[in-house]
Amino acid sequence: MRRLKDLIARRAMFLLTTVPGLIVFLMLFGLLQKSRAILALRSFSGLLFGSGWHPLKGEFGFLPFLAGTLWVTLVAMVIAVPISLLTAVYLSEYAPRFIREFTKPVVDLLAGIPSVVYGVWGVLMVVPFVGKVLAPLFGVTSSGYSILSGGIVLAIMVFPTIIHVALEVFSAVPNELRETSLSLGATPWETTKHVVLRKGLQGIIAAVVLGLSRAFGETMAVLMVVGNVARLPKSVFDPAYPLPALIANNYGEMMSIPRYDSALMFAALILMLVVLVFNLGARIILVKVERKVE
Repeated sequence: MRRLKDLIARRAMFLLTTVPGLIVFLMLFGLLQKSRAILALRSFSGLLFGSGWHPLKGEFGFLPFLAGTLWVTLVAMVIAVPISLLTAVYLSEYAPRFIREFTKPVVDLLAGIPSVVYGVWGVLMVVPFVGKVLAPLFGVTSSGYSILSGGIVLAIMVFPTIIHVALEVFSAVPNELRETSLSLGATPWETTKHVVLRKGLQGIIAAVVLGLSRAFGETMAVLMVVGNVARLPKSVFDPAYPLPALIANNYGEMMSIPRYDSALMFAALILMLVVLVFNLGARIILVKVERKVE
Protein backbone atom coordinates (compact mmCIF):
# COMPACT_ATOMS: atom_id res chain seq x y z
CA MET A 1 0.00 0.00 0.00
CA ARG A 2 2.85 2.42 0.82
CA ARG A 3 4.52 1.68 -2.52
CA LEU A 4 1.21 2.16 -4.31
CA LYS A 5 0.69 5.55 -2.66
CA ASP A 6 4.26 6.53 -3.57
CA LEU A 7 3.67 5.51 -7.19
CA ILE A 8 0.40 7.43 -7.37
CA ALA A 9 2.01 10.54 -5.85
CA ARG A 10 4.94 10.33 -8.28
CA ARG A 11 2.64 9.96 -11.30
CA ALA A 12 0.39 12.78 -10.11
CA MET A 13 3.34 15.16 -9.62
CA PHE A 14 4.71 14.22 -13.05
CA LEU A 15 1.32 14.96 -14.61
CA LEU A 16 1.08 18.33 -12.86
CA THR A 17 4.65 19.15 -13.96
CA THR A 18 3.79 18.57 -17.63
CA VAL A 19 0.71 20.82 -17.50
CA PRO A 20 2.58 24.18 -17.85
CA GLY A 21 4.50 22.90 -20.87
CA LEU A 22 1.34 21.58 -22.47
CA ILE A 23 -0.37 24.93 -21.95
CA VAL A 24 2.33 26.63 -24.05
CA PHE A 25 1.80 24.20 -26.93
CA LEU A 26 -1.98 24.50 -26.61
CA MET A 27 -1.70 28.29 -26.85
CA LEU A 28 0.51 28.02 -29.93
CA PHE A 29 -1.89 25.55 -31.53
CA GLY A 30 -4.92 27.73 -30.75
CA LEU A 31 -3.30 30.88 -32.15
CA LEU A 32 -2.20 29.01 -35.27
CA GLN A 33 -5.72 27.70 -35.82
CA LYS A 34 -7.19 31.18 -35.40
CA SER A 35 -4.60 32.58 -37.84
CA ARG A 36 -5.45 30.14 -40.64
CA ALA A 37 -8.04 32.47 -42.18
CA ILE A 38 -5.55 35.30 -42.70
CA LEU A 39 -2.81 32.89 -43.79
CA ALA A 40 -5.15 31.54 -46.46
CA LEU A 41 -5.53 35.06 -47.80
CA ARG A 42 -1.82 35.97 -47.91
CA SER A 43 1.48 34.19 -47.36
CA PHE A 44 3.41 34.38 -44.10
CA SER A 45 6.10 36.58 -45.65
CA GLY A 46 3.50 38.74 -47.36
CA LEU A 47 1.86 39.47 -44.02
CA LEU A 48 5.14 40.14 -42.23
CA PHE A 49 6.59 42.48 -44.84
CA GLY A 50 3.44 44.15 -46.15
CA SER A 51 3.26 47.84 -45.25
CA GLY A 52 -0.40 48.55 -45.95
CA TRP A 53 -2.85 48.30 -43.04
CA HIS A 54 -6.41 48.83 -44.30
CA PRO A 55 -8.68 46.20 -42.71
CA LEU A 56 -11.78 47.52 -44.52
CA LYS A 57 -10.03 46.81 -47.84
CA GLY A 58 -8.67 43.47 -46.68
CA GLU A 59 -5.07 44.72 -46.46
CA PHE A 60 -3.18 43.42 -43.43
CA GLY A 61 0.49 44.39 -43.56
CA PHE A 62 2.34 43.98 -40.27
CA LEU A 63 5.61 45.68 -41.21
CA PRO A 64 4.78 49.05 -39.52
CA PHE A 65 3.85 47.23 -36.31
CA LEU A 66 6.92 44.98 -36.40
CA ALA A 67 9.12 48.00 -37.07
CA GLY A 68 7.51 49.91 -34.18
CA THR A 69 8.02 46.96 -31.84
CA LEU A 70 11.66 46.58 -32.85
CA TRP A 71 12.38 50.31 -32.57
CA VAL A 72 10.90 50.62 -29.09
CA THR A 73 12.57 47.41 -27.89
CA LEU A 74 15.96 48.44 -29.30
CA VAL A 75 15.82 51.90 -27.68
CA ALA A 76 14.80 50.33 -24.37
CA MET A 77 17.67 47.84 -24.46
CA VAL A 78 20.23 50.50 -25.43
CA ILE A 79 19.20 52.42 -22.31
CA ALA A 80 18.63 49.48 -19.97
CA VAL A 81 21.58 47.17 -20.66
CA PRO A 82 24.52 49.39 -19.62
CA ILE A 83 22.71 50.82 -16.59
CA SER A 84 21.52 47.39 -15.41
CA LEU A 85 24.87 45.66 -15.89
CA LEU A 86 26.85 48.41 -14.18
CA THR A 87 24.35 48.35 -11.31
CA ALA A 88 24.73 44.58 -11.00
CA VAL A 89 28.54 44.86 -11.09
CA TYR A 90 28.52 47.50 -8.36
CA LEU A 91 26.13 45.56 -6.12
CA SER A 92 28.04 42.32 -6.62
CA GLU A 93 31.64 43.52 -6.42
CA TYR A 94 31.86 46.94 -4.78
CA ALA A 95 28.81 47.88 -2.72
CA PRO A 96 28.89 47.60 1.08
CA ARG A 97 26.48 45.10 2.52
CA PHE A 98 23.99 47.69 3.82
CA ILE A 99 23.71 49.31 0.38
CA ARG A 100 23.20 45.88 -1.20
CA GLU A 101 20.51 44.98 1.31
CA PHE A 102 18.76 48.32 0.77
CA THR A 103 18.93 48.23 -3.04
CA LYS A 104 17.60 44.72 -3.66
CA PRO A 105 14.11 45.42 -2.20
CA VAL A 106 13.94 48.62 -4.24
CA VAL A 107 14.69 46.66 -7.41
CA ASP A 108 12.05 44.11 -6.39
CA LEU A 109 9.60 46.97 -5.95
CA LEU A 110 10.25 48.12 -9.51
CA ALA A 111 9.40 44.63 -10.72
CA GLY A 112 6.13 44.61 -8.78
CA ILE A 113 4.73 47.95 -9.96
CA PRO A 114 1.80 47.44 -12.40
CA SER A 115 2.57 48.40 -15.98
CA VAL A 116 -0.35 50.85 -16.10
CA VAL A 117 1.34 52.84 -13.32
CA TYR A 118 4.47 53.05 -15.45
CA GLY A 119 2.27 54.20 -18.32
CA VAL A 120 0.64 56.97 -16.30
CA TRP A 121 4.03 58.10 -15.02
CA GLY A 122 5.29 58.10 -18.59
CA VAL A 123 2.40 60.27 -19.78
CA LEU A 124 2.88 62.76 -16.94
CA MET A 125 6.69 62.92 -16.86
CA VAL A 126 8.45 61.28 -19.79
CA VAL A 127 6.24 62.47 -22.66
CA PRO A 128 6.52 66.20 -21.72
CA PHE A 129 10.26 65.80 -21.12
CA VAL A 130 10.79 64.26 -24.58
CA GLY A 131 8.46 66.69 -26.36
CA LYS A 132 9.56 69.92 -24.66
CA VAL A 133 13.21 69.26 -23.77
CA LEU A 134 14.86 66.48 -25.78
CA ALA A 135 13.16 67.07 -29.15
CA PRO A 136 13.95 70.85 -29.29
CA LEU A 137 17.48 70.04 -28.14
CA PHE A 138 17.96 68.02 -31.33
CA GLY A 139 16.05 70.49 -33.50
CA VAL A 140 13.03 68.21 -33.90
CA THR A 141 9.35 68.90 -33.40
CA SER A 142 7.60 66.15 -31.48
CA SER A 143 4.46 65.77 -29.41
CA GLY A 144 6.43 63.62 -26.99
CA TYR A 145 4.38 60.53 -27.77
CA SER A 146 7.20 58.74 -29.51
CA ILE A 147 9.51 55.75 -29.71
CA LEU A 148 11.93 57.44 -27.32
CA SER A 149 9.24 57.88 -24.66
CA GLY A 150 8.22 54.25 -24.99
CA GLY A 151 11.86 53.17 -24.85
CA ILE A 152 12.57 55.14 -21.66
CA VAL A 153 9.53 53.74 -19.85
CA LEU A 154 10.24 50.24 -21.09
CA ALA A 155 13.90 50.44 -20.06
CA ILE A 156 12.89 51.19 -16.47
CA MET A 157 10.55 48.20 -16.52
CA VAL A 158 13.36 45.94 -17.78
CA PHE A 159 15.89 47.00 -15.11
CA PRO A 160 14.83 44.41 -12.48
CA THR A 161 14.97 41.46 -14.91
CA ILE A 162 18.51 42.14 -16.12
CA ILE A 163 19.83 43.16 -12.68
CA HIS A 164 18.51 40.04 -10.93
CA VAL A 165 19.80 37.59 -13.52
CA ALA A 166 23.18 39.35 -13.74
CA LEU A 167 23.54 39.25 -9.94
CA GLU A 168 22.85 35.51 -9.96
CA VAL A 169 25.47 35.01 -12.66
CA PHE A 170 28.10 37.06 -10.81
CA SER A 171 27.40 35.26 -7.54
CA ALA A 172 28.02 31.93 -9.32
CA VAL A 173 31.61 32.95 -10.12
CA PRO A 174 33.85 31.26 -7.49
CA ASN A 175 35.49 33.64 -5.01
CA GLU A 176 38.74 31.69 -5.45
CA LEU A 177 39.07 33.18 -8.94
CA ARG A 178 38.72 36.72 -7.56
CA GLU A 179 41.21 36.06 -4.78
CA THR A 180 43.72 34.54 -7.19
CA SER A 181 43.49 37.55 -9.49
CA LEU A 182 43.92 40.00 -6.61
CA SER A 183 46.85 38.04 -5.20
CA LEU A 184 48.64 38.37 -8.54
CA GLY A 185 48.47 42.16 -8.30
CA ALA A 186 45.32 42.90 -10.30
CA THR A 187 43.17 45.81 -9.18
CA PRO A 188 39.51 45.22 -8.24
CA TRP A 189 38.39 46.66 -11.58
CA GLU A 190 40.84 44.46 -13.51
CA THR A 191 39.56 41.47 -11.57
CA THR A 192 35.97 42.41 -12.37
CA LYS A 193 36.76 43.02 -16.04
CA HIS A 194 38.99 40.04 -16.79
CA VAL A 195 37.62 37.46 -14.36
CA VAL A 196 34.02 38.13 -13.31
CA LEU A 197 32.71 39.58 -16.55
CA ARG A 198 34.60 37.14 -18.75
CA LYS A 199 33.51 34.15 -16.69
CA GLY A 200 29.92 35.34 -16.65
CA LEU A 201 29.72 36.48 -20.27
CA GLN A 202 27.22 33.85 -21.36
CA GLY A 203 25.08 34.60 -18.31
CA ILE A 204 25.17 38.30 -19.12
CA ILE A 205 23.97 37.49 -22.62
CA ALA A 206 21.16 35.42 -21.12
CA ALA A 207 20.17 38.31 -18.84
CA VAL A 208 20.02 40.65 -21.83
CA VAL A 209 17.97 38.16 -23.83
CA LEU A 210 15.49 37.72 -20.97
CA GLY A 211 15.19 41.49 -20.68
CA LEU A 212 14.67 41.68 -24.44
CA SER A 213 11.83 39.17 -24.32
CA ARG A 214 10.27 41.09 -21.42
CA ALA A 215 10.46 44.32 -23.38
CA PHE A 216 9.22 42.81 -26.63
CA GLY A 217 5.88 41.73 -25.22
CA GLU A 218 5.08 44.67 -22.93
CA THR A 219 1.72 46.25 -23.75
CA MET A 220 0.02 48.72 -21.47
CA ALA A 221 2.82 51.13 -20.55
CA VAL A 222 4.12 51.34 -24.13
CA LEU A 223 0.61 51.73 -25.53
CA MET A 224 0.08 54.85 -23.41
CA VAL A 225 3.21 56.75 -24.46
CA VAL A 226 4.29 55.59 -27.93
CA GLY A 227 1.66 57.41 -30.02
CA ASN A 228 0.01 54.43 -31.80
CA VAL A 229 0.41 55.63 -35.40
CA ALA A 230 0.54 52.81 -37.97
CA ARG A 231 3.41 53.97 -40.16
CA LEU A 232 7.08 53.18 -40.54
CA PRO A 233 9.07 55.38 -38.10
CA LYS A 234 12.15 57.24 -39.29
CA SER A 235 13.59 58.44 -35.98
CA VAL A 236 13.19 57.90 -32.25
CA PHE A 237 11.07 61.05 -32.04
CA ASP A 238 8.41 59.60 -34.39
CA PRO A 239 5.33 57.82 -33.03
CA ALA A 240 5.00 54.09 -33.58
CA TYR A 241 2.46 51.29 -33.16
CA PRO A 242 3.92 48.12 -31.55
CA LEU A 243 2.26 44.75 -32.02
CA PRO A 244 1.07 44.40 -28.40
CA ALA A 245 -0.61 47.81 -28.62
CA LEU A 246 -2.34 46.77 -31.85
CA ILE A 247 -3.88 43.73 -30.17
CA ALA A 248 -4.84 45.57 -26.98
CA ASN A 249 -6.40 48.52 -28.81
CA ASN A 250 -8.45 46.67 -31.39
CA TYR A 251 -9.40 43.20 -30.26
CA GLY A 252 -13.12 42.99 -29.63
CA GLU A 253 -13.99 46.33 -31.26
CA MET A 254 -13.93 45.57 -35.00
CA MET A 255 -14.71 41.88 -35.17
CA SER A 256 -17.37 42.48 -37.84
CA ILE A 257 -14.60 43.09 -40.40
CA PRO A 258 -13.75 39.85 -42.23
CA ARG A 259 -10.47 38.23 -41.14
CA TYR A 260 -9.72 41.07 -38.71
CA ASP A 261 -9.79 38.79 -35.68
CA SER A 262 -7.58 36.30 -37.53
CA ALA A 263 -5.08 39.08 -38.29
CA LEU A 264 -4.90 40.02 -34.60
CA MET A 265 -4.42 36.37 -33.65
CA PHE A 266 -1.58 36.22 -36.17
CA ALA A 267 0.01 39.21 -34.44
CA ALA A 268 -0.31 37.38 -31.10
CA LEU A 269 1.27 34.29 -32.66
CA ILE A 270 4.27 36.32 -33.84
CA LEU A 271 4.74 37.80 -30.37
CA MET A 272 4.52 34.46 -28.65
CA LEU A 273 6.98 32.80 -31.03
CA VAL A 274 9.53 35.59 -30.63
CA VAL A 275 9.28 35.64 -26.83
CA LEU A 276 9.43 31.83 -26.71
CA VAL A 277 12.61 31.78 -28.81
CA PHE A 278 14.20 34.47 -26.64
CA ASN A 279 13.39 32.64 -23.41
CA LEU A 280 14.56 29.25 -24.69
CA GLY A 281 17.81 30.81 -25.88
CA ALA A 282 18.38 32.48 -22.53
CA ARG A 283 17.65 29.23 -20.69
CA ILE A 284 20.11 27.27 -22.82
CA ILE A 285 22.83 29.85 -22.19
CA LEU A 286 22.20 29.82 -18.42
CA VAL A 287 22.43 26.03 -18.31
CA LYS A 288 25.79 26.20 -20.12
CA VAL A 289 27.03 28.80 -17.63
CA GLU A 290 26.02 26.65 -14.64
CA ARG A 291 27.77 23.60 -16.09
CA LYS A 292 30.92 25.58 -16.84
CA VAL A 293 31.01 26.98 -13.28
CA GLU A 294 30.54 23.51 -11.81
